[in-house]
Amino acid sequence: MPQIANFKRFFSANPSVPPFLSLKPYLSPLLFRHRNHLKPPFPLTVLSSSAGRPRKTYPPPPPWSRSNSTLREANTREKSMEEAEPVRFNKRRVEGRDKNDKPKKDLQLKVRKLNPVNTISYVQILGTGMDTQDTSSSVLLFFDQQRFIFNAGEGLQRFCTEHKIKLSKIDHIFLSRVCSETAGGLPGLLLTLAGMGDEGMSVNIWGPSDLKYLLDAMRLFIPNAAMVHTHSFRAAPGADGVALADLGKFAEPIVLVNNEVIKISAILLQPGCSEVPQLMREDSSMLTIEEKKDNFLKSPLLNSQDPNTKDPPVIKPGDISVVYVCELPEIKGKFDPAKASALGLKAGPKYRELQLGHSVMSDRQNIMVHPSDVLGPSVPGPIVLLVDCPTLSHLQELLSTQSLGIFYVDALDHNLDTVKSVNCIIHLSPSSVTVTPEYQNWMKRFGGAQHIMAGHEIKKLEIPVLKSSARITARLNYLCPQFFPAPGFWSLQHQKNSIPEYITSCEGSVQKACESVSAENLLKFYLRPYAQLGLDRSSIPSLLTPTEVVGELLSEIPEIEIAAEQVGQFWQGYQKPENVIVPRPDDEVMIEEPWMKWNTSTPDIYSGKGAGEAKEEIQHIHNASIDESKHESYIPDCLENITREDMEVVLLGTGSSQPSKYRNVSSIYINLFSKGSLLFDCGEGTLGQLKRRFGVKGADDAVRSLRCVWISHIHADHHTGLARILALRRELLKEVPHEPLLVIGPKQLKRFLGAYQKLEDLDMQFLDCRHTIESSWNAFNDKLKSNSNELPPRSPICNDEKGGQSVMTIETTLFARGNRMQSYWKGPDSSGDTGMGFQILMKLKKVLDEAELEALISVPVVHCPQAFGLMLKAKERTNSVGKRIPGWKLVYSGDTRPCPELIDASLGATVLIHEATFEDGMVEEAIAKNHSTTKEAIEVGTSAGAYRIILTHFSQRYPKIPIFDESHMHKTCIAFDMMSINIADLPLLPKVLPYIKLLFKNEMMFGESDEAVCQASGE
Repeated sequence: MPQIANFKRFFSANPSVPPFLSLKPYLSPLLFRHRNHLKPPFPLTVLSSSAGRPRKTYPPPPPWSRSNSTLREANTREKSMEEAEPVRFNKRRVEGRDKNDKPKKDLQLKVRKLNPVNTISYVQILGTGMDTQDTSSSVLLFFDQQRFIFNAGEGLQRFCTEHKIKLSKIDHIFLSRVCSETAGGLPGLLLTLAGMGDEGMSVNIWGPSDLKYLLDAMRLFIPNAAMVHTHSFRAAPGADGVALADLGKFAEPIVLVNNEVIKISAILLQPGCSEVPQLMREDSSMLTIEEKKDNFLKSPLLNSQDPNTKDPPVIKPGDISVVYVCELPEIKGKFDPAKASALGLKAGPKYRELQLGHSVMSDRQNIMVHPSDVLGPSVPGPIVLLVDCPTLSHLQELLSTQSLGIFYVDALDHNLDTVKSVNCIIHLSPSSVTVTPEYQNWMKRFGGAQHIMAGHEIKKLEIPVLKSSARITARLNYLCPQFFPAPGFWSLQHQKNSIPEYITSCEGSVQKACESVSAENLLKFYLRPYAQLGLDRSSIPSLLTPTEVVGELLSEIPEIEIAAEQVGQFWQGYQKPENVIVPRPDDEVMIEEPWMKWNTSTPDIYSGKGAGEAKEEIQHIHNASIDESKHESYIPDCLENITREDMEVVLLGTGSSQPSKYRNVSSIYINLFSKGSLLFDCGEGTLGQLKRRFGVKGADDAVRSLRCVWISHIHADHHTGLARILALRRELLKEVPHEPLLVIGPKQLKRFLGAYQKLEDLDMQFLDCRHTIESSWNAFNDKLKSNSNELPPRSPICNDEKGGQSVMTIETTLFARGNRMQSYWKGPDSSGDTGMGFQILMKLKKVLDEAELEALISVPVVHCPQAFGLMLKAKERTNSVGKRIPGWKLVYSGDTRPCPELIDASLGATVLIHEATFEDGMVEEAIAKNHSTTKEAIEVGTSAGAYRIILTHFSQRYPKIPIFDESHMHKTCIAFDMMSINIADLPLLPKVLPYIKLLFKNEMMFGESDEAVCQASGE
């Protein structure tokens, strides 16, 4: 068994330190009080990403004494020491140099052969956010040889994987607004496209604001940056905003795409002045639409010629929205071969040219034959509008725009022959806008067009869009509702009946006046062939209810009913009053664990063939649970008199790399209840996961309560959901006094958030993780004690001989000066950053005090440049008799190889959440990517004496449950999305794992992510 503790010595910056010196002198008294559970040292080998050549290996020293908390026998430990394998890692990846190993690509846009005559075409609702209201729904415009996507909100890539929507022919992505709601899924989508085939795909991205800010920031974590071609059809202003009155020149439609099969144009909408909503409220029912437009245009704030008028309001680029007009070419009339023959044409290629609209020379006569000579009457091509009118201020601009006049059937200044008939209008506008009388009357102006209302509709809450993950969650909820609560959209079904009456009445009036339907997931509107023009509901998924899922489960695994009863008995016995904690002389505590003596007799619910086997399997699982209980029968002091209102860990995303059908990417919500909450990592779709866990209103409360967000490193699966969280929090708190949310992350993250900040206000304050490492906290505390007027350091500093500031060498960190393990020291901070960091640390200290937390310390780990883990410790408590109880300690690894800094931080941890990307047999893959295997992660926790270990960040090659060795799991549990672990339930955590494995006993272990990529690219 590889031993982990010696890993630290390889990183010592002092070459004089003996290789086998005890690690105890290096430990900080701020973090660690004792080191009873540390494992013996082990050899370490560093690998290059290209050659894989081992370097110097140190032999292990004699084994240290161990406490009896481990299950390993002495002879097994000695044998493991003799056969210990070195823990290796990819140094080039840690230094950020592995990107140079890949050749740079200059991908060109693909030229596709389009067929305007015989083609299938439709628009389809991709219902991202339809059940959670966390993001804008996307729309797919489909052609045989080309695809167009409108809006790419968070979860789009996961949605396409779930519903087998192929991404291989997407050439264009259009954004109706450039903000986190509509563009949050771009990173994940682009990463998927970049990985298709040998060279990846190239794509155009269109938006009403300058996308350069955003895409430039994405280059930090998206490979093949040349694949993205951005097109902004309104140039960005020099400042952060543009005056409202300056946008009049963008009133005309802007043609974006015009080829043989489609013409796509954009009509810009900007929000009106602050007085516009008031104008709309002033007895608007008594005014005609033309009068309302006149009132809006006469608004003094829009009259820039009036010298007494105030400066026009300034809007940010993300406030501009778009109406997209999609026009298919006209359908040519039926070809008449008799007329063609009469005009001297021979059957052959010229017939095809005429059908395509090209004139040809007659074969037998000296005349030119035109298409109108041989074709019947043409049918106008279908027209689709996509309307995004996000606010009432935008509505007035929509009502007044003249670019849509050619589509109004009631326009007095147009002949009916010149009016273009719109076939379908997809409304992305929220219901707060679409239910107003002004909007309803505007809809009527399009005559018989089919209206699809795709804005957020609260009545769709009970329908999960991601059915695969919802089914897994419902099964886990049946087995163990304590760790797997019911999903929020199923527990809030009553809200569909709480829609205000004026909304329902308005919707009814609209449906009576024009063809209007509520959007449903995967609803289609066919455009070609013309005979199928209209709605198609054949692809809409069937409804899914918890009752149906449980019925399927009981039919598939009948013994799960007894298993659920046994799991429930754990809590019934554990919560009895007689189960009290008794202190022990060795500072451990014992508890009479009820499941060790529980009567295993259960009602005979089986009959017929197979009943005996099912009972035997359940009995075996229960006996295994009892055996695990005997292995470890202590409870740490910090759990004495703990309540359910102290802390809860909610695992929102437990997968790695990219979202899959069953697991979202990394995110952990730490619920401190009345003291607020924290968020560790925030992968794409985190807000949607919050809403699936807590419901729409509950998730809003969770976002309001956030005290800070901590991001481990810059990889996309750990932070691309952050902008959406920040934007929602700003919106929720805009009417109440509040402070910007504190975001702690690697320095590169600041650039990405800064790009979003130019588009929409994120209302946040950034703090570099380097300011929160242990040495920086020590310097900060020294500064507070000294009351010095000097600027505080970003880390421990000393004055050099020239009177300047230089960084002090820190032997115990990967960031030691001159060490190329990180790119920490390659570029100096911007001027003034040091002082700003001190001020933000003051704010962080205040946040921690208010949340009754003692410390939040970032820990450098071995993964990529500026990668961190985290240690969070609660303050001491005092019980009713005045005894001081130590605070709990939670450690999160982020992404890492086993490393000494993390072991040090995890000493005596109450909970260690450690990544376990790969199974034990994939060590080489783990080394190449600088991740950990399941066994390595458990050994880190065992070495540090962690009470409970939660494994997460699994490779998506394990669709539902990872592969693990049960012999290592006596204090460990496998994480699942939506799993909620209350600190009061930690003693029961490992006991549930055997039953969870029973739940997945029929599942095959295959690589779903590889299959999804093949489906996306193979057509």
